[in-house]
Amino acid sequence: MRLKFLRESKNLTQQRLALELNMNQNTLSRYENMKRQADYNTLILIADYFNVSVDYLLERTDNPKRY
Repeated sequence: MRLKFLRESKNLTQQRLALELNMNQNTLSRYENMKRQADYNTLILIADYFNVSVDYLLERTDNPKRY
């Protein structure tokens, strides 16, 4: 998942992004390290936050645009 790349490109710490998304920093860390998979609603939340498609977030496409 491109979560870490997106977070770092916005100069956000895990703690700050977790606050923005109303989730635990440890959960966010596990998503970034692929130790845990985000559920459907969380994927949408993250994609909406970064204004990218869920497919881009999941590396199913290299095109970040949403349709």
